[in-house]
Amino acid sequence: MHLLESGTILRDRYEIVQLVGQGGMGAVYRANDKRLEGRICAIKEILPELLGGSNGDGSDLDQTVEQFYQEASTLARLDHPNLPKVSDYFSERGREYLVMDFVAGRDLQEVLAEAKRQDTRLSESQVLNWAAQLLDALIYLHSQEPPVLHRDIKPGNIKVTPQGRVKLVDFGLVKVMQPDETRTVTVVQGRGTAAYTPLEQYGGDSGHTDVRSDIYSTGATFYHLLAGIPPQDAKERFLRPGSLAPLRQLNPSVSARTERAIFQALAMHPDERPKSAAMLRSQLFGESHTTDNMTQEILPPTDWNEILMQNRLLIGALLVLLLIATALSIWSPLIQGPFFLPG
Repeated sequence: MHLLESGTILRDRYEIVQLVGQGGMGAVYRANDKRLEGRICAIKEILPELLGGSNGDGSDLDQTVEQFYQEASTLARLDHPNLPKVSDYFSERGREYLVMDFVAGRDLQEVLAEAKRQDTRLSESQVLNWAAQLLDALIYLHSQEPPVLHRDIKPGNIKVTPQGRVKLVDFGLVKVMQPDETRTVTVVQGRGTAAYTPLEQYGGDSGHTDVRSDIYSTGATFYHLLAGIPPQDAKERFLRPGSLAPLRQLNPSVSARTERAIFQALAMHPDERPKSAAMLRSQLFGESHTTDNMTQEILPPTDWNEILMQNRLLIGALLVLLLIATALSIWSPLIQGPFFLPG
């Protein structure tokens, strides 16, 4: 594909500074907003011909472009502190463009790479801090009418600003929605990355996905951050049940509650996952909402050591009461035995 050169001006407003990244569907550039001095933005360039085929008369391509504008307008209405703000969208030179906030900082894939170089692990408290912010963003996206799905959640698409704020990025790859999916805007139709993609998403355009697909990708992301390695992809797990290594086996410092929440998010069947990002957040941080049909294969075994530690005060009190009851049973006959007065 032909990349834009530094200094290129788009829409008589945006000056391309440098290429930030590229993929099969287009590229992302850092740019200066010449209308608002000092503002730096990210411009996502999308190639419509790569998003949908053409039947010869251009109707499929026209439909794809129309869908792009519909979904771009949906993104432009979103306003959440953990999402980059989309401020503009337009067509130029046969390509489609999304303009959004440029997010400074590192993505979590870079953070993982640095931890690996230093032979260290990310702390559970730090990961849960990021998790809380990411789940807030997903709750917001999924509560839109119709819901907005990301479909490509992974460490490389989560950036952390110098101030410590998480931003879920890489919006912009669209698809023409199928008739049976009219209730869901699937803004990011990238095929996803294998380790973070649920089995139902392997169907591509024909696969049925909903908010639980994002839940799986989120669980896979948290697993990678805490284990230091990505989970086995869904296809491999389907062929080899039980192949997903327990999280606490890879990182014993992770709490049992966190492990169980992540493993439930990674359930192979959507019905066995948390029904919403709010439910996953509850399982990680508060009251647990346990589904009735959780499979034994997906959940790690009960950790009796942790149960004993969490209830050590109650167990100690019961032992004291048991000792007192035992002592009373021994001394009671002696106290109640024959008593003789002196003659």
